[in-house]
Amino acid sequence: MKILVPVDGSAYTKRMLGYLAAHDEWLGGNHRYTVFHCVPAVPSRAAAALDPGTLKSFYDDEAEKVFKPIRAFFGKKPGLSVAFVSKSGPAPENIAAMAERGSFDLIVMGSHGKGSLTNLIMGSVATKVLAHCKVPVLLVR
Repeated sequence: MKILVPVDGSAYTKRMLGYLAAHDEWLGGNHRYTVFHCVPAVPSRAAAALDPGTLKSFYDDEAEKVFKPIRAFFGKKPGLSVAFVSKSGPAPENIAAMAERGSFDLIVMGSHGKGSLTNLIMGSVATKVLAHCKVPVLLVR
């Protein structure tokens, strides 16, 4: 099974990883994981003033801050197939596009679990992923 694991480094990401660790069936060698992080895009005016190499380095460094503890988590389970991918821009659209483009079987992600009223006013990454994506999603609160 190909599993997409969107992460943001928050407590909700840690809770989701804890869920995976507590359920051995998720961390078996028959699954392939892609850990995916969306770095917020630098405003276009600022990005235009930067050298492309500097901008890429910034995005890579920001993604690695999130990936570092997750690499350690997956490193404790030898034999797992894990890839790390980052992209800049809006998380919900990028997650849904990655899931569709990569032919993933499942998305496993943490959710803040805010109430319906908060989601209605502010929106939620999880809600937007569900709206934009045809791939099944497992939300962990």
